[in-house]
This record gives sequence, structure tokens and C-alpha cells, in this order.
Amino acid sequence: MQNWNKMRSFASDNNSGVHPLVMDAVVNANDNHAIGYGDDPWTTDAVNKIKSVFGEVASPFFVFNGTGANSIALQAVTRPFNSIICAETAHINVDECGAPARMTGCAVVTISTPDGKLTPELIKPRLHNFGVCHHSQPKAVYISQVSELGTVYTIEEVKAIADLLHSNSMYLHMDGARLANACAYLKCSMKQLTVDAGVDILSFGGTKNGMMMGEAVVSFRPEITENLQYYRKQSAQLASKLRYLSAQFIPYLENNLWLENALRANISAGKLAEILKQYPQVKFTQKIESNQLFFTIPSEALKKLQEEYFFYMWNEEINEVRLVTSWDTTGEDIAHFEQVLKEIFA
Repeated sequence: MQNWNKMRSFASDNNSGVHPLVMDAVVNANDNHAIGYGDDPWTTDAVNKIKSVFGEVASPFFVFNGTGANSIALQAVTRPFNSIICAETAHINVDECGAPARMTGCAVVTISTPDGKLTPELIKPRLHNFGVCHHSQPKAVYISQVSELGTVYTIEEVKAIADLLHSNSMYLHMDGARLANACAYLKCSMKQLTVDAGVDILSFGGTKNGMMMGEAVVSFRPEITENLQYYRKQSAQLASKLRYLSAQFIPYLENNLWLENALRANISAGKLAEILKQYPQVKFTQKIESNQLFFTIPSEALKKLQEEYFFYMWNEEINEVRLVTSWDTTGEDIAHFEQVLKEIFA
């Protein structure tokens, strides 16, 4: 039988369970028959909830997963002769098996960053050869909130990127898989950090924050919205029994459940960080701004920690580890981790 402590780990917020209110919503959607493909009252309610959060300009399209959401969003803002600019560590570049590049036909242009975040200064050198047929035409920039290195774009940083892109007739796509954690850190609303800051299209996820499955591609511009339903269908991301995906967003967005869950995860990460800071041998490699921790640890201590917990190595060459807390991380989880570290560094 698998070690329970390794199952109850800090490997990923994808490993956490489903919030009871979200589970109840899925069960409640299992009510007799309903018209398929989104023509049901749960999907209508979920659309209205999203509009109440992001504004009437928001047009959501529910999909199965994050890779599908990113691929559809980028298809909607590009053509195959365009290029997509992203950080070298970006999820679409590292963790999606080339799906966005394959499905858009676009060149993916990567930029090396120390903290996983793009800036106008980093992007500007890539904005060239407009109108030259020999070169892919820059059209979209992808950023993730939170970044793959656990760092958070401020509202001002997002707006600066959006302003640069819009001045060049380009679009900004935000991967909001951990948008809730960013908002919890910045103490702002999701609207302030997306549409108000100039984001054109959003992959809005909750799977890492208490939902079971599914995301929403949310367009904030009519010309992008126009063909999204077709990109979703062609990408095999249109669920026939869509109510089971969309119904989850109803409790997720009601009474700020999304924020409550994200705050809990962020606070848990902060507690882990304080424990780790007690040991001079542990060196943090990124700022602690969300529910993710990145740090290096001596080889012998790393080996012992791996005997107790399952987690992912970020950079094996320097013994860099990533730990992720979840909405359902408990005080007992943190206390056990603290005790393990005490024994390791005794």
C-alpha cells in the first residue's frame, strides 16, 4: 500500500481534492434530463456568474482542461503565420507537449527571464519584421498568472504589457490557472487583474483551487468572441453534457469561495516558508508570492525529504525543489512537515 504521507504531499495543487460545495454542484446538476452542449440552466447561470465577476464584456466558453483552454484562446487571436511570445518557462512552452504550437500553427518565441515574468523591455526586441513575408508576424503574448516560478504580475505590470501590445495591434492572453492565488496576494479583484488591465483573452481555471475539472476561455473583445465557438468544437473541447463542467463555476464564484480557497493555500505556503527559513542550508530561489515555494536544499537532506514526501524537482543540477500548497492543506500537514525537517536537520 502506498505511503499516505507521500500521497498527502506538497507536490502539486492538482493533487488536492474537490471542495464539497463544488462536488454538491456537480451532483445537483445531475437532475433528470437537460439539453446538451450548454443549452441548460446551469450553464446559463455560470455564464451570468462569470459576467458578474469580469463584467458584461466577458464571453465565457467552457472547456475540459487547461491545455485545451490555452490552445483555443491562442487560436482565437492568431493565424498560422503569426508568432506567440512567451517566457522560456511558460506552460505552453514546457508542459503542453507542443499542443498550442501544433493547433495554432504559430511559431512560439521564448524569452529567458529570471523570475518567470515578461516585461515590455524584454518583449520589445522581439517586435520586429512587421509586414515582412519572410518572418512570422508577432501577434500574441502569453503570460501566466501566477507565473511558473510562483511569482505574480502586478496590475501595473500587466497593463504595461497590454499597452505595448495594443500599440502594435497585438493581443495579450493570460493563463489564469492560478489567477485566484494572484488576486489573493495582491488583494484585488479578478476583473482588476484581467480585463481592467488590458487582458484580451483569459484561460480561467479553478481545478488547482477546489474545482474538479474544466476551465473557461473568457474573451473580452467582440472580434475574438466571434469565432470561439468554432475553435472550441474543432479542438474537441465542447462537452455534450456541458452542465457538469459549467455548474462548478456557480459555487466557485459565489460568496468568494475562489478567494477563500486561494487565501488558504497562500497562507499555508507562507507557513511552510517560515519553517524552511529556520534552516540556513535552505536557500529560496524565487520570491514567495503565491502557493508555490522554490528553494535549494543539500543533497543528503533532499534524499531524506524524498523518502517522506513526493514532490517535483525543478532543477536537479542545483537541487532546486518546488513545493505547492493547496486549498485543503491542513495544519496537520504543515506540522508533519515541520517535524520531518527537524529530524532531517537534527
